[in-house]
Amino acid sequence: MFSLKRMIDFSWSKGSPFEINSTQIDAWIEYVVAQEDKTLGDAAVVFCSDEELLVMNKQHLDHDFYTDIITFDYTDDKIVSGDLFISIDRVKENAADLSLEFNVELSRVIVHGFLHLCGYGDKGEDEEKGMRQKEDFYLNKLKGFT
Repeated sequence: MFSLKRMIDFSWSKGSPFEINSTQIDAWIEYVVAQEDKTLGDAAVVFCSDEELLVMNKQHLDHDFYTDIITFDYTDDKIVSGDLFISIDRVKENAADLSLEFNVELSRVIVHGFLHLCGYGDKGEDEEKGMRQKEDFYLNKLKGFT
């Protein structure tokens, strides 16, 4: 018997793709999901602009503001699946505002989306604090996936 290896599909909606170590991110996210007692299924990460994500935010969530990520959750029981749409404009601006490297902030946003798929929320102060702790915990693990 063989098992089909699931991987994350990375794509760019517009503009020039930037370099991302997809093998590292795949392994890291698979680890994150396993640590949360789940299995990684099909997932897509789509990098887009502020304007594209604003349209999606209005259309799907009835929110009229910029955001760094919108996550569509297709998780079924313990099989984590979904689509993550990430605004590269927001990630760049947030990284600059926080004096972080772009890749560090991008990794935080990616793991944030997958934590949502694992069942974590960020509404309210307690949930947001818990989400930040999980993000920090897993960001510290990323260095081991080179």
